Amino acid sequence: MVATTDIETADGMVRGRRGRRVHRWRALPYAAAPLGEWRFRAPRPAEPWAGVRDATEYGFAAMQHRAGARIGPRQYQPTSEDSLTLNVTAPVTPASTPRPVMVFIHGGGYLMGTSALGLYSGARLAVRGEVVVVSINYRLGAFGYVDFGEFSTPARPFDSNLGLRDQVAALEWVRRNIAAFGGDPENVTVFGESAGAHAVLALFATPAAKGLFHRGIAQSPPADWAMSAEDGRTFARRCLAALGGAPADAARTLTESSANDIRKAVARVIGEVLRERPGLFPACPVVDGDFLPRSPIDAFTDGTAHRLPLIIGTCRDEGALFDKFADGLPTNPQRLRTVFEHAGKGAESRVTAAYPGYPRGKVAVRMGGDYVFWRPSVTVMEGHSRHAPTYAYRYDFAPRALHLSGVGATHATDLIPVFGATDGPIGRAFTAAGGRGGLRVVTRQFQDNWLEFARAGAPLPSWPAYTEERRTTLIIDNPTRLEHDPDSAKRVAWQGVPVATLT
Repeated sequence: MVATTDIETADGMVRGRRGRRVHRWRALPYAAAPLGEWRFRAPRPAEPWAGVRDATEYGFAAMQHRAGARIGPRQYQPTSEDSLTLNVTAPVTPASTPRPVMVFIHGGGYLMGTSALGLYSGARLAVRGEVVVVSINYRLGAFGYVDFGEFSTPARPFDSNLGLRDQVAALEWVRRNIAAFGGDPENVTVFGESAGAHAVLALFATPAAKGLFHRGIAQSPPADWAMSAEDGRTFARRCLAALGGAPADAARTLTESSANDIRKAVARVIGEVLRERPGLFPACPVVDGDFLPRSPIDAFTDGTAHRLPLIIGTCRDEGALFDKFADGLPTNPQRLRTVFEHAGKGAESRVTAAYPGYPRGKVAVRMGGDYVFWRPSVTVMEGHSRHAPTYAYRYDFAPRALHLSGVGATHATDLIPVFGATDGPIGRAFTAAGGRGGLRVVTRQFQDNWLEFARAGAPLPSWPAYTEERRTTLIIDNPTRLEHDPDSAKRVAWQGVPVATLT
């Protein structure tokens, strides 16, 4: 029999799982289900309920390909449009004062992923740091990151930036309710990885998010993802055409088509765009001039982003994961040439000169990863450091098994130490050829800094803030060290190389 614990929220009583070290509440609705006429609309408040709502099991993942919602060996979470929920993990032990809150936003290219992945519960982080961990779902792909606003009618409007609006709605829920779970609504840190890290940066640039969080951590953000309003319209038109709809009949097509048909049509268009413009992921926030008035990277550059403390960094071998297991990034010479065709005269020769050995070996893989993740992250570091405390890192640690597999310190491997999964199945697999002790050291480095940042707004004193003069960067490895302006020649070479556009 499952031991339970009940909490009164603003919407009603919820019943979670009582554990030995943490309590867990799952699939708590932070907004009403966006179904029927509410598909492609901004999130609405959740409907209050009478009685006790069971929150001991996960509900649905956001609509996506089944493979993206994998939560274990041969185990997949069911998907649905009715997925606007979040999860709360809190230490069992009572606290004399409200605990810091850490809200995690999962990655997956804004196309896949789920907060139900066991790693994301944050149980080890909650216990070690005496924090409350929240993980959220948000609309993905077709349902969260295509702006069909051009096809709005008075009777059937369509809203923009739905995934981003969902994230704001989740933070509003945290503000209203987290005190009941022992959390401090005045001390909220948002953190995320990959697309989730981009979401953190987008929240910094979103006026509606002001006051809902107090600092952010962006792990491997593709920081300059954002569609112009024009590109957003072009992308939406292509998606509608792929669905078999015409502009004059768009409202009916988008409302009445099955969720799976919409998902598949948009996925086809995304595949086409990635072949045309490697590295351009069109399913991303749109600069609509309203909810998102500036692209995140522009907001950080011009100082209009929320002036809150920020940790931002990337992995040394970002591109290796995509070269080996995925598609769409410019990790080979042919795709990189497409990138440089739109980068201006002299860009290709300047950048390739900074990567000795190109195009041989894995140099193109490193270059492609740097283009998508590191290059724009440096721009954010530079811009934000002029206005608010900014802390830069690079994750270099890779146990022998990852080197033998050819991926090294690649994209997403930093999630293992952040969430303290050293002794779990993934951590054991990563260290099957040795390096368990090193992974434990790196885990302490990550968690000590992340938790101190969540508590006090700055990492440990041994990690100085980033400035344009010194560009001090924490190289997280065994041992961890500080470097000033790492890979400076590459940094200079990438200056002025823009993100790809659709039109």
